[in-house]
Amino acid sequence: MNISKKIGWRVKLGIFLVILSGLLYFANYLIFHDLHEVLFYIGIDTAFLPIEILFVVLVIENAISSREKQQMMEKLNMVIGAFFSEVGTQLLGSITRFDPDTEHIKEDLLINSSWTEMEFKRAKNTIKNFDYTLNINGDAESVEFLINAKKFLVDKRKFLLALLENPNLLEHETFTELLWAVFHLMEELENRDDLSKLPKSDYNHLSGDVVRIYSFLILEWLQYMEHLENNYPYLFSLAIRTNPFDPNPHVEILE
Repeated sequence: MNISKKIGWRVKLGIFLVILSGLLYFANYLIFHDLHEVLFYIGIDTAFLPIEILFVVLVIENAISSREKQQMMEKLNMVIGAFFSEVGTQLLGSITRFDPDTEHIKEDLLINSSWTEMEFKRAKNTIKNFDYTLNINGDAESVEFLINAKKFLVDKRKFLLALLENPNLLEHETFTELLWAVFHLMEELENRDDLSKLPKSDYNHLSGDVVRIYSFLILEWLQYMEHLENNYPYLFSLAIRTNPFDPNPHVEILE
């Protein structure tokens, strides 16, 4: 293999710049015939080199990294938006029906177009300190929920797997935990043949799995709603009208 192909463009550029610098210093000597001055400026430039490196690393590199992180978070928010469109909003609405304490948090989750950063912050604090309890106890309604959740999540398996393959998820730990919680519930349900004939202890176990999803899901939903309000008001408008915590949602625009 040709040696030039093994050398990266950065190495080639570095060699070129070093040679160019040497030629310029040599041209300076040929013009002014003052070796002492040439050596003096070489020494000054060499002494200033650590400061230049510091400037490049701390300022320019930081600016580039911030820009890249901002772009990555924007892509991640698109992934989160796809999750709520395909899975999250419907799943959240289904789980909410089994929360006997929904009335205690509903007022904090009825988001409207006038919400500010303070309202979102207050809602997040309420959710983080809320003690979740779900009535998934084996009655007909909760069994129907488990059966429907099993079918729904299995049907969405490929979509959820595609989300996990996104490398940007490493930058969003809580959303990754939500996805793993959803996968865990799917596997728990899939490995039970008859969800209508389980012992009470098993219904309690499944209820705990759903509670885990519920707690992650509400917080991620709040953060996603705040992102929509700040960046995509037209998507935010639709999200408000399909709010799973609104007892009387209307997708249609009412006067």
